[in-house]
Amino acid sequence: MFDKKKNNQENNEQQQEEKVEAPKEEEDKYVHILKEDYAKMLDEKKKLTEEVDKYKNAYYQAYADTQNLRKSLEEDHRNALRYRAEGFIDNLLPALDSFYFALKATPNSQEAKNYQMGFQFIYNQIQQALASEGVTEIEPTVGEEFDPTRMQALDVEEIPDEEPEHKITKVMSKGYKLHDRLVKPAMVVVGKHKAKPAEESATDKNEANEA
Repeated sequence: MFDKKKNNQENNEQQQEEKVEAPKEEEDKYVHILKEDYAKMLDEKKKLTEEVDKYKNAYYQAYADTQNLRKSLEEDHRNALRYRAEGFIDNLLPALDSFYFALKATPNSQEAKNYQMGFQFIYNQIQQALASEGVTEIEPTVGEEFDPTRMQALDVEEIPDEEPEHKITKVMSKGYKLHDRLVKPAMVVVGKHKAKPAEESATDKNEANEA
């Protein structure tokens, strides 16, 4: 009787242990599933973050390109307005040069002097109209240093050794600028020392070698 009771008690305890172990196994399984789901969620989050960064960078790049294009178009538009008269001025330059040469000439009669006064009046009006469009004249003076950014040397004139080289000896025609853009350089003659015999022989020798 006592043994039977004892066996029943042991069976009850075993059943309780099995009941305890069964929920623990279920809990471990559930925790494992949660860990897997969490890992998948983290991986998915990483992929979504990378995709968002990709599209964000693409947006910023497209925005920057759009802004650069807008600035470029605005700059082109400003330049088109600023230099709109360049073609017209270029076509007008031969007439301006003719006025310049005519006004430099010394009249030999009163009638010629009257004509010259009329030319001067018209020339001044043209100058005022061009100045309103941003045109400035380049008028070098004799003795001024030659500036290749504003002038073009049509010829070279020999000068005494005691005089400095690269100075303007004659002004053939004026130059013109439209704002900061050179439309036509001033045409000048530049002074240069006569080549010395040693330099001449060296030049002749180089020419002979080249031939």
